Amino acid sequence: MSAKNGTDRTNGTSDPEGTGTPVTTGPRPEPLRFFGTTWVHHDGGYTARRLGLAAGALLLTAAGCLVLRVAYQGLQLADIGGFVTALVVVMFAVCGALAFGHTWGAFTTRPDPARQASLRGLLAIGFLGSLLAYALRCLTEAPGEKLHREEYEAARARHEKRATRRSGNPGNRRR
Repeated sequence: MSAKNGTDRTNGTSDPEGTGTPVTTGPRPEPLRFFGTTWVHHDGGYTARRLGLAAGALLLTAAGCLVLRVAYQGLQLADIGGFVTALVVVMFAVCGALAFGHTWGAFTTRPDPARQASLRGLLAIGFLGSLLAYALRCLTEAPGEKLHREEYEAARARHEKRATRRSGNPGNRRR
């Protein structure tokens, strides 16, 4: 591919990355964040990436807990009262649980963009739940891999069905 204008100089005979491997006809897998398309064949350091991302997400979760602990101590020092302190703790717990559930569900089904936009604030407050869901999912598979694999295999099956249906001489068809 030409770096200037994004055109393929090989007339479609090699992949877009320019590695020289032939392009297969049909649908291409959708890349996942941090994994690219290594999730298809579990190659290119897939397992190491999964474990590294799980460890990183758990580390960020621990750092987030430390930040919330400092914020909680600030509330105690401000002496604003037990009710407000309890309300803040319950808010973070509920938002974290809802963010965990939403993030975990987003790995198996495509989230509605309008609903995603409306939940942006809740997901920001419940960031610990989202990080924990991401870390736990990384321990079993790339987050979103199951959904993308199902969509990719369905698209490949549709493509194969269309390709085999069109094969042969159309003049020999029975009318």
